[in-house]
Amino acid sequence: MKSYIFPGQGAQFVGMGLDLFEYAPETQELFLQANEILGFNITDIMFEGTADALKQTKVTQPAIFLHSVIQAIALGDAFKPDSVAGHSLGEFSALVANKTLSFEDGLRLVSQRALAMQKACEQNPGTMAAVLGLEDALVEKTCENIDGVVVAANYNCPGQLVISGALDAVNTACDLLKEAGARRALLLPVGGAFHSPLMEPAREQLAAAIANTTFNKPIAPIYQNVTASAVINPDEIKENLMKQLTAPVRWTQTMQQMIADGTNEFYEVGPGKVLQGLLRKIDRSVSAASASVAEK
Repeated sequence: MKSYIFPGQGAQFVGMGLDLFEYAPETQELFLQANEILGFNITDIMFEGTADALKQTKVTQPAIFLHSVIQAIALGDAFKPDSVAGHSLGEFSALVANKTLSFEDGLRLVSQRALAMQKACEQNPGTMAAVLGLEDALVEKTCENIDGVVVAANYNCPGQLVISGALDAVNTACDLLKEAGARRALLLPVGGAFHSPLMEPAREQLAAAIANTTFNKPIAPIYQNVTASAVINPDEIKENLMKQLTAPVRWTQTMQQMIADGTNEFYEVGPGKVLQGLLRKIDRSVSAASASVAEK
């Protein structure tokens, strides 16, 4: 079985998407349509902007979404997923690729998500840290016993878990986790405490936008971050998506479930190869590759 997986924030690079823009008139139209919907020329920043300009949340998230979705569309008839999944932001790309959301609605939601997250970061300052070399249960228990907000946020692969929360609580957790034997526990260069309770203002704002968006029956099930299980019912997909910003990304569990359900070929759609790297650490027995668009 064949599954397509879509990356999240952090996969961006200067020049991203230019090859897709030059690929065909129909992909050009989508990029130009995105400029209109967003109200600024994101193509200029993606193709020839600076790394700092591309790093702004309001730019990064739509940029990765566009790269991923347009690449999936460019695959044409070759895009035949048995299932899809996306890491955090990538879940929105996956939902457009499997026809749950239209391109326009998906982009609008991603733009609103980015702006809502930026606002929440200003309201509730926080940070995230990567913890390497410990069992998930030990990291979870350590976070539970700390005063202040700190939670497990991204289950990326065995031995790699990202925690998220208030700065003091995350720093305390890092110190305790190093004492407990973590190979590394280091703060990440992020603007806030994503996938933690501190994102509640953003979750509420985005949930209202999701509630007013049409969700169609997908062409293939999506394994969602919140549940790590396959979903095909549009109402259920919508409910899970509303919870995503304050819930952990269960990526390890998602990949394990997809493999248990029969997926043996994974194709990463979008910038970078981060998800392929994680997959190799989760299960080396399955194949992982980039979904490449053939030259015309």
